Amino acid sequence: MAFRKFLSALGVNAPSVETVVENPKVNPGGTLRVVVTAVGGAADVDVERVRLEVVVRAEDREVNGDKTAWKHPYTVVTAEIAGFRLLAGETVTVRGEVVLPWEMPLTHALGAPITGGRAAIRTELAVDKSVDQGDFDEFEVHALPAQDAIVQAYTDLGFRLHEAEVKIGFLPTLAPRMKSQQTAQYWQEIDFFYPERLQWGKAELETVFVAREDSLDAHPGGNPPATFVYDELDQQAWTESLKKHVATYVSSLA
Repeated sequence: MAFRKFLSALGVNAPSVETVVENPKVNPGGTLRVVVTAVGGAADVDVERVRLEVVVRAEDREVNGDKTAWKHPYTVVTAEIAGFRLLAGETVTVRGEVVLPWEMPLTHALGAPITGGRAAIRTELAVDKSVDQGDFDEFEVHALPAQDAIVQAYTDLGFRLHEAEVKIGFLPTLAPRMKSQQTAQYWQEIDFFYPERLQWGKAELETVFVAREDSLDAHPGGNPPATFVYDELDQQAWTESLKKHVATYVSSLA
């Protein structure tokens, strides 16, 4: 997917820019690669910098209940490409990379979209002292194998994946038991419908993943985390471990 946008800050006959995401399906901790093509307008200009912003849909910034639309994205991580001289009518192509954080919010799990999960790359150019923010290109953030294994474990236990919401800030420290290892200034809640057999007084169980390079924590329902090490991935064992952990807080699951 690509977009072409004329730089409105420079008026008529301005340069235009097109951004292409080379790998629109990535995982947390992965590298997003983009190609930015600028086409000169009627006059020579200095492109002082190209700023790449990875943005996500954040619940805190939306004013309505639409889980798919987003108007006020939240910036997760940025990278910059060095500036260049763009002559009138000239085409200049530059490449850039953005390394995604391990705690990057997901848009997909088990290969399927998650309602409410959206991510995009936004291109901003600083040209002749003017800053012009381009439109953004969406891309997919697929769960790590370990995250997929936890989602599959919930599914095997009878839970159904519902939606995801990104919250800005740090996990509420309701009690020391949270033991959160969160480092990012945001978190993503992934909501699961309870199995019909469970009459626990709640419709959904919220789970937060705090991923790292070698392991992840799964916080069910605002409770202490269960930690899973990637090198020890065993679907059956992880499902049993998650069942025992969640059953500590949902007795009827045992």
